[in-house]
Amino acid sequence: MTKPPPRVLSIAGSDSSGGAGIQADIKTIAMLGGYAMTAITTVTAQNSVGVQAIAPMSGDVVARQIASCIEDIGVDAIKIGMLHDAEIIGAVARALEGIDVPVVLDPVMISTSGATLIAPDAIAAMRERLFPFATLITPNVPELGHLVERSLSTSQDMAEAAEELSETTGAAVLAKGGHTPDERIIDVLIVPDARAVQFDHARIDTRHTHGTGCTLSSAVATLLGHGQPLEHAVRLGRQFVLRAIEGAPGFGEGNGPLGHHTVRSLG
Repeated sequence: MTKPPPRVLSIAGSDSSGGAGIQADIKTIAMLGGYAMTAITTVTAQNSVGVQAIAPMSGDVVARQIASCIEDIGVDAIKIGMLHDAEIIGAVARALEGIDVPVVLDPVMISTSGATLIAPDAIAAMRERLFPFATLITPNVPELGHLVERSLSTSQDMAEAAEELSETTGAAVLAKGGHTPDERIIDVLIVPDARAVQFDHARIDTRHTHGTGCTLSSAVATLLGHGQPLEHAVRLGRQFVLRAIEGAPGFGEGNGPLGHHTVRSLG
């Protein structure tokens, strides 16, 4: 009998242009052999050059989407992305009570184009209500700086902040170093009571990086749903993102979308 695909629930915002958010998550989960479900937290009008409008859902509607998926289909892994405000964060936290599956939390605060995607009161609510559910938190350098409340400029700063965040939350932290001035991209995985793991690769000369964070977090969630150990899930998830960047179709006038459809195998 064929093993069923892992059921992966993405709790995130919708990107009308298809490059990030729920749309990127569905593409990633499907390409990695998972069954994608969604709880849309926010509808955005956006494209490669920016975010033109944001309309958050009510917390109740978000919670009902989560319950509808879990109660009927079930769930093997969860990815959490853009949540926008404290009401939605509280609703998600209540909906996840008692759910014991891997949770990858991408603390989406700022879009690739620089638009702010989260209300000011939401950061504290996220830390208090959702971080306790997280198996892995995946901030980029600006997001990590917000979470530790200081400016980070080097990969050493990033690694120290990731260790601090892991210690205070009890979750593993994957700090993404694309914003540091290093010649190569350096990412650091901090796992409680384990060794730190550094990943690096050459920078790819491209502006088509819209949705990389969404793609990575949903890739790792899907691979955890398949039963991969965390470090290997991160390693394979990074490979997926790199190949999707290399396969970008070149759409858009700004930070264009990735080519999820071009990634046929990993390893």
